[in-house]
Amino acid sequence: MTIPWLNPDTALPDASQALPNGLLAAGLDLSPTRLLEAYGKGVFPWYSPGEPVLWWSPDPRMILRCDDFHLSRSLAKRVRQFDRTGISDTGSDQHPPRDTQCVTLNLAFSEVLAHCATRGAPRLSLGAARSGLPWMAPGRAEGRDATWITSDIVDAYTAWHTQGYVHSVETWVDGRLAGGLYGVSLGQCFFGESMFSLAADASKIALAYLVRYLQAQGVPWIDCQQETPHLASLGARPIARPQFLALLAAGRHAPAPAWGRGRLTASGLVSQ
Repeated sequence: MTIPWLNPDTALPDASQALPNGLLAAGLDLSPTRLLEAYGKGVFPWYSPGEPVLWWSPDPRMILRCDDFHLSRSLAKRVRQFDRTGISDTGSDQHPPRDTQCVTLNLAFSEVLAHCATRGAPRLSLGAARSGLPWMAPGRAEGRDATWITSDIVDAYTAWHTQGYVHSVETWVDGRLAGGLYGVSLGQCFFGESMFSLAADASKIALAYLVRYLQAQGVPWIDCQQETPHLASLGARPIARPQFLALLAAGRHAPAPAWGRGRLTASGLVSQ
């Protein structure tokens, strides 16, 4: 079976035309306009260096309903430790004050994206991270194989971030970036793209705060794209593509959250 080649003026086909493995189309266009079209149709890019841009719509699709997000007892305890951290401001434009642990929104998008694009180093426990032990870099990316985050992907999603469609959540320990995630916001839909951790559970803590924020904004689910045991342990479940596309159609044209930037609070709000 063959897939269509997309020229810049060629529309993406309907997701229902994807091959059994989810592959839908190929091309070279990775502009914000193309990305907006793709996500609105339930399609995302995923390819390796040297390949054309490959567009995918897997069936089934893994989603995390925010109300189903599961915190283990140990992770819930760590999240409460972050909740109890009180700070009066977020420090500089890009870093919170030292000697604190907190979770922020859109304060270090470029750093999060750079860490997600690299993988392989072991992670410290949060306690060890606070004890003064040296941190390993670059950290481990989670989700899709990090090699898919090519320089073209970095440029495209950075441009899309400046347009307000892509957002990052950062976990900080003693003023240093310990983990985080980024994803795409489209109406009342959120599409998780990648996570990373330098300290154990740092990306899960970022996800816990993101879920609270989305719940406060009325966003009911996160697209996790592909099924993995890690995502399943957090409450994500696979659904059939038609069901996913119905959820997308119901939410993509709704008003999007205001987002902004600052510290995320225990109540799911942003403290400027």
